[in-house]
Amino acid sequence: MEIIARMNVGGPATQVMGLCERLNHEEFDHRLYTGHVEGGEGDHLHLRNSAVEVHRIPGLGRSVKPADDYRALSGLTRAMRGFRPHIVHTRTAKAGALGRVAACLSGVGSARIHVFHGHLLYGYFSPAKRHLYVRTERLLAHVSDRLVTVGSQVRDELLQAGIGRPEQYVVIPPGVRAGPVPDRGAARAALGLPQDAPVVAYVGRLTQVKRPDRFVAVAHAVLGRIPGCHFVMCGGGELGRQVERDAETVRDSFHLLGWRGDVETVYAAADVVLLTSDNEGTPLTLVEAGMAGTPVVSTLVGSVSEVVRDGHTGLLSGTDPDELAAHTVRLLSDPGLARRMGGAARDWTTYAFNLDRLVSDTEDLYRSLCETRGRHLLARGNGR
Repeated sequence: MEIIARMNVGGPATQVMGLCERLNHEEFDHRLYTGHVEGGEGDHLHLRNSAVEVHRIPGLGRSVKPADDYRALSGLTRAMRGFRPHIVHTRTAKAGALGRVAACLSGVGSARIHVFHGHLLYGYFSPAKRHLYVRTERLLAHVSDRLVTVGSQVRDELLQAGIGRPEQYVVIPPGVRAGPVPDRGAARAALGLPQDAPVVAYVGRLTQVKRPDRFVAVAHAVLGRIPGCHFVMCGGGELGRQVERDAETVRDSFHLLGWRGDVETVYAAADVVLLTSDNEGTPLTLVEAGMAGTPVVSTLVGSVSEVVRDGHTGLLSGTDPDELAAHTVRLLSDPGLARRMGGAARDWTTYAFNLDRLVSDTEDLYRSLCETRGRHLLARGNGR
């Protein structure tokens, strides 16, 4: 039983879609429970080769709303008693909390897995809310069989916060299906970009933790040294209007695309992909950019260093816009270096973050839990 608050365009939903499509359905009866599917109200999630039934849980969402949360908790508990899954597999903070509490209330005896695609320790909350988040996750760890993180650094930061025990953790990096990448000329024509200008791209949500304001600050610094550079922002969020205002003075060099389903076109058109976040897990933007052969410049946060091999597949930096700008200018000014890093990034990400590896790691985790839980139930049945 896989539980996620929303199936949208984010990294967690991308991982779920890959598992829905590729898991061995003869071995695993894998069912998806969610509160919302982006772009539709139907009861099926349409994948490349099949359609997966979606089980809707009314009230399940990201925001804290006591009435909705109670409704979602009740719905999940009833669903567990009806399905009686061997494993409850939760993703995202809200679904992780409600799903694990429901697993306790249901009395079914399922093994419980929660996935941290990142964490909310930095860049999200006030100190008081962060304290509450940490206390809640510590309590939930006590009723979890496995805690999965997308990178080793994310695991280490959670352990430093006192969340869970080392033996509970399993690191399973994300898996990405590489889509067809158009050639540079076609990509730039599709986006209305000049064919011969340097292009820097941002792909992600326009929210505070992603720091799109920092991307705009980097753009100003780069334009001071490379006046003909163009900057592309692909994404949406609550800071969209603020980004428009911040970029007003350089609007001829800025292209705000909103959300696009063909992110491969953005990567193909770019000379550099820039990530400016204060906090990350293992960002799929950098994996996808690598698979497209585009070098990246990124802040050194979360498990970014497990995606970007500094000096080999891209350049890592502190959070200072001038430092990020200097790395970006270096790549834009040395096409040979950028080309070598892009090729190395393609080789590395295709090897380390492919979808088949994600599916294999997840199936191995499910099997190990079923074997462990089976031995435990057998011991209880024998009075031991």
